[in-house]
Amino acid sequence: MRADESGPERESREPTYISGAEPAPGGEPEPRGEPEPRGEPAPSHEPFRSRLRKGVLAAVALGGVLGGSARYVLGLTFPTPRGTFPVTTFAVNVSGAFLLALLLVYVLEIWPPTRYVRPFAAIGFLGSFTTFSTWMVDTDRLLGHGHYAVAAFNVFGSLFAGLAATGLGLAIGRMALARRVRPAARHGRARRYGWWVR
Repeated sequence: MRADESGPERESREPTYISGAEPAPGGEPEPRGEPEPRGEPAPSHEPFRSRLRKGVLAAVALGGVLGGSARYVLGLTFPTPRGTFPVTTFAVNVSGAFLLALLLVYVLEIWPPTRYVRPFAAIGFLGSFTTFSTWMVDTDRLLGHGHYAVAAFNVFGSLFAGLAATGLGLAIGRMALARRVRPAARHGRARRYGWWVR
């Protein structure tokens, strides 16, 4: 015995379409787009802003304030005369590349999963401590005063020195990792860290 086509079974067999369909001349809505899947959980499209924690944003902001202030103080303490090689900016960028490489080895391979160290130190502090804009402004000033050789050395010397400092930081971090892995594997115990690296 067949069930009534207007009953609940017919309603359960009909696919559900995306809302916003306009009724056709016959009175029934014209389906638009694909029917919504049944029995499957809808994918979560949570906005990126809502996934960020306030503590992480605060760590980035605090690190940015401290890193920018440190660079500003160094610039005032060791000013560069016009027409000369910008030693302070060069040292800031090269040391920042070294510290960033070293820090990332510790964060990704030595320390347990962290919550605040990378946002605070890598993104906030070192992100504002190093400077691309000042590097380019110094280069433009050197070119404006006719110091073409010094400007070229500032551009290419900073690039090569930064790459070398990054490689050195990675090498030192891997050496530290190797030294920590051997005793831990020998004694079968791991070091505990505080809340700042959880």
